Amino acid sequence: MELESVEDTLNKYISPAELKEVKRILYGPECKTLQIEKQASDIANNEDFELAAYEMPISQNPRQVKIGLIQNKIISPTDAPVSTQIHSLHERISKIAEAAALSGVNILCMQEAWTMPFAFCTREKVPWTDFAESAENGATTKLCQELARKHNMVVVSPILERDETHGGVLWNTAVVISNTGAVMGKSRKNHIPRVGDFNESTYYMEGNTGHKVFQTSFGRIGINICYGRHHPLNWMMYGINGAEIVFNPSATVGALSEPMWPIEARCAAIANHYYACGINRVGTETFANEFTSGDGKKAHKDFGHFYGSSYIASPDGSRTPGLSRTKDGLLVVAVDLNKCQEISDKWCFRMTARHELYAEALKQSTELDYKRDIVYEK
Repeated sequence: MELESVEDTLNKYISPAELKEVKRILYGPECKTLQIEKQASDIANNEDFELAAYEMPISQNPRQVKIGLIQNKIISPTDAPVSTQIHSLHERISKIAEAAALSGVNILCMQEAWTMPFAFCTREKVPWTDFAESAENGATTKLCQELARKHNMVVVSPILERDETHGGVLWNTAVVISNTGAVMGKSRKNHIPRVGDFNESTYYMEGNTGHKVFQTSFGRIGINICYGRHHPLNWMMYGINGAEIVFNPSATVGALSEPMWPIEARCAAIANHYYACGINRVGTETFANEFTSGDGKKAHKDFGHFYGSSYIASPDGSRTPGLSRTKDGLLVVAVDLNKCQEISDKWCFRMTARHELYAEALKQSTELDYKRDIVYEK
């Protein structure tokens, strides 16, 4: 039996008198609960997904946009035809996107590889490579273009990409679609895990798009896909390139990473003076064939529970409550992009950074004859 959410447990067992102070210590400045439009609430109830909405603390001169994050289970079983699995997820996400639009969302982001089960654990090529599609012309991009135009919404769509220009090789890619419906570009996963079942280099290697930041109608956004959240310099580079919001579409399971999940995006938001958005899929995905983790343990057909818990962190140190650990959900959050500069002016992390020192030291550390700068007693 999976715990529904940390927030539900806190609300259940801590008295109202203490709860506000506990949440202040855990989550920082309070996020206000926003009223949810009835039509959006009706869709959430009918389609059985959680819908939560908050407003994060604002600056003296607010420039607000609404961010939407979607976390979801797969719909069809993993042994269903590929086209069936993709179509069922297209339908599901389109309905959740409708609720996002009714909630006033300006920028919507889905979870990593949202059109498929996270089958990279299996290391089987077939049928999983058949989920790959063109970032520019694929069916998923065309669907997201329709959603973007219909709802006047920027859509960030993480997919398994088939690179038609370079021999059909695969990439783990997020496609950025403007609210006009135009494909602005794509950002590929910079860091590829080789941790237990997450040995994804069977399918794709480290990305080659760098740390692109996209100037959309609703702010400057970057996409730090999944494992990149474990690398502070990766987060930093999106900030250096001017990001105001960085999305972290992910797929991660409880036994491996859950203690780190509430911390990493929040630390990135604080250190880099931007909003960081952690999005994790939810549910347990079972496959027909057993696979091993290379750890001596017995072969298995799933690799754990994806624990959801999607949230947004602000540069002021605050964060929203997380979505459910067990249920599909849409998180809608009003953020103030001018808060990024306000907090930067207050804490001066960018002003006081010594990038020239780091750059020189990092360059030296990659040399074959590098010697670590350690002082020993004489």
